[in-house]
Amino acid sequence: MEEKKRTIDRRLEQKIGFDRIRNIISDRCSTAYAAERTATETFSTNPSHIRKRLLLTDEMRLIMMFEDSFPSGGFIDCIDFLKPLERSSAAIDLLSLRKLKTMLETLRKVTSFFEGIKDGVYPNLKRMSAHIMGFPEVQRRIDLILDRYGDVKDTASDELYSIRKSLREKEGAISRRMSAILRKAQEEGIVDSDAGVSVRDGKMLIPVSAANKKRIAGFIYDESATGKTAFIEPAEVVELDNQIKELRFSEQREIVRILLEFTDFLRPYIPDLLNAAKYLGEIDFIMAKAQIALDFIAGMPIISDDGQMNLRKARHPLLERALRKEKKEIVPLTATLTPEKRILLISGPNAGGKSVCLKTVGLLQYMFQWGMLIPTSETSEMLVFDRIMVDIGDDQSLENDLSTYSSFLVNMKEMLTKADGKTLVLIDEFGSGTEPAAGGAIAEAILSELDKRGTYGVITTHYTNLKLYASADTGVINGAMMFDVKNIAPLFKLEMGLPGNSFAFELARKMGLPEAIIKDAENRAGEEFVGIERNLRKIARNRKALDEKLERIKHTDRTLENITDKYQKELQQIKQLKKDILDEAKKEAEEIIKGANRQVENTIKTIKESQAAKEETQEARKELQDFMSILAARKEKEQKEKDDYIERKIKQIDARKERQKQRKAKKADDKAMQEQMEQQAERERIEAFRSAPLKAGEKVRVKENGMVGEVQKVSAKAVVVAIGNISSKMPLDKVERITSNEFKSAVKETARPVSAIRFDSSISERKLSFSTEMDVRGERLNDAVEKVTRYVDDAVMLGVPSVRIIHGKGTGVLRDELQKLIRTIPGVAGVKDEHIQFGGTGVTIVTFE
Repeated sequence: MEEKKRTIDRRLEQKIGFDRIRNIISDRCSTAYAAERTATETFSTNPSHIRKRLLLTDEMRLIMMFEDSFPSGGFIDCIDFLKPLERSSAAIDLLSLRKLKTMLETLRKVTSFFEGIKDGVYPNLKRMSAHIMGFPEVQRRIDLILDRYGDVKDTASDELYSIRKSLREKEGAISRRMSAILRKAQEEGIVDSDAGVSVRDGKMLIPVSAANKKRIAGFIYDESATGKTAFIEPAEVVELDNQIKELRFSEQREIVRILLEFTDFLRPYIPDLLNAAKYLGEIDFIMAKAQIALDFIAGMPIISDDGQMNLRKARHPLLERALRKEKKEIVPLTATLTPEKRILLISGPNAGGKSVCLKTVGLLQYMFQWGMLIPTSETSEMLVFDRIMVDIGDDQSLENDLSTYSSFLVNMKEMLTKADGKTLVLIDEFGSGTEPAAGGAIAEAILSELDKRGTYGVITTHYTNLKLYASADTGVINGAMMFDVKNIAPLFKLEMGLPGNSFAFELARKMGLPEAIIKDAENRAGEEFVGIERNLRKIARNRKALDEKLERIKHTDRTLENITDKYQKELQQIKQLKKDILDEAKKEAEEIIKGANRQVENTIKTIKESQAAKEETQEARKELQDFMSILAARKEKEQKEKDDYIERKIKQIDARKERQKQRKAKKADDKAMQEQMEQQAERERIEAFRSAPLKAGEKVRVKENGMVGEVQKVSAKAVVVAIGNISSKMPLDKVERITSNEFKSAVKETARPVSAIRFDSSISERKLSFSTEMDVRGERLNDAVEKVTRYVDDAVMLGVPSVRIIHGKGTGVLRDELQKLIRTIPGVAGVKDEHIQFGGTGVTIVTFE
């Protein structure tokens, strides 16, 4: 079972920067469910729950890097319209049906993906999807109702097929009749020869000059802006038009009946569909965390169970993101806390990176226990704490009559109430804000108490007495922020085991403070202060050097033991080899001696038998010399073989070293390539998200004006988008997909005050040529919406106080739709009809903030 939900400590999250991490993840969520999960997910203290969260995120990270078949889009909110359908009186609408179709297609792709992979690959995500059922019959019924563009098919029912067939026949008849009336009117000279049938609000009208408008029997539907042209609906087609209207009403009633029938069929599936929708929302939430892990180049650390915390090459994700924009590199943090040295006391110059180190530890620890992968080496070891307590920044309060130091003491009181061995404390500028002697003493007493309780922590300070405390045999270890004394610049690198120096006088010189002031300050500080700082660092440096020597001695002892064992073995091998060589040499020598004796005996025998003839004696001597030469050559050959053997061994050692060097270089190249691949994969993922086919229910932004809406229908070349209460049809390339959170932010966003807008010369020129009046009479609704949207956006940008939009009276449909649209545009202060003397309801006045 999941652990009991904890309340979210908003102050803590704001202090360490996790509130911004929440927002970044929320921005990546496609569904409101996932955004809500991001907002409500809590800090966990259960190692098994933390491990499960990390494994799910890590598996999804790998899927997003390597699995192209996993869907990256189509995650749609369906819970809001599914819940009401459990009531027998409720019915699904057409847009919700399109959303349900999209959701079921995405669900099928996700579950099919996990069903198709082998056991042991992404095991946690696969286990999570195991209980999710498919809905093939629901999908089949939806496919009988909707076509691929989300419109209701003619074949959805026999009655609908009959109604639409009649509609097409009536529309064809009215079109033919209108063409005949137009031709006759043109022949009689009533209508211009180049005039054509005009369509307004779905009605087919004939444009007639005002002088001839009574010569055609019918109803005047509208007039042009000048009043010279009247648009007439002939009386002959009114009856046909009425029949078409009746068929349209019948069509809508039949569609409602089909949807009611489908809702009744769907109702038994609602509980399972709600579970499926929550499952897809959970997958969307995990995907958002995995996407951020790829952005941060984060990995899964080891959960430590021996009381040791090792951060290796840790990076503050928010700082790294900011530095990356400036083409700068972050300096990674490596720090270790152990059961013996649980509290790290960091000192060093101002702006040297002390607070960054502290916040890096705090933020990564919170991210880890929240269930996020963290930007460190994957060999890092993290502890699980019951609580994180902080004193960072200024918490002074006028309402509660708290000064800076008073707020510090309040925080310390709370820490001392709760701190134990399962607590991580983070204290910035420990003890500052009051008289140094008293502040340092209180800080040391608090530090001693935290040390006794076995609390873990990271603390920054400038106080010398605290550095001395950490230099003694306590559970506190010093840490220094390194400083380039030569260039008077911080290095932003932490060195464990050494206390830091404030370098206050050096920084004062660098900042240009008068030398006389600095000299006076040094004299006032006195030799004692300088001596304490110098001796403290000397003691710490000597102690560190001693520790390093002891470690080297231990390492040397281990190495010596290994070498001694190796040499003992080699010595035994050499002794055995020597014995073998001697035995072989002795045997060979005996053979040689025997051969030499035989040769000498043969030589003597030959000389005797030949009675010492000179020529034969010389021949015998020559044979003996040849025999000796053969012996010498054999010896030389054996020596050469030994030399060759040694040379081969040396070459093998050199080759082995070269291979090791090449492996290290290849490893570095592979790491760089891996980072490039991850970055490329993220770019491709974002591109895939933007370019994937749109589906009903997804959120989009209009590229031209930045307005946001929800997709209602998608066809091969166009998309219908609901912007506020207005539905607008536009080309696919005019919109781009956005996340649910981006949609919410855009809807809530308010326009900047006009006074805050800064104008350049081009805007000034546009303002001079800008007309405060626009005429959209005679325009189709969609065209009028697009033109008015651009026009109002320009007016807001140029800081125009008000504009007039002339749309005509007609039936009032165009006026109503335009006014609804304009009210949704940021920066609009009011929308009203013109005074009756200047156009009344045929003109809309728009005022701006």
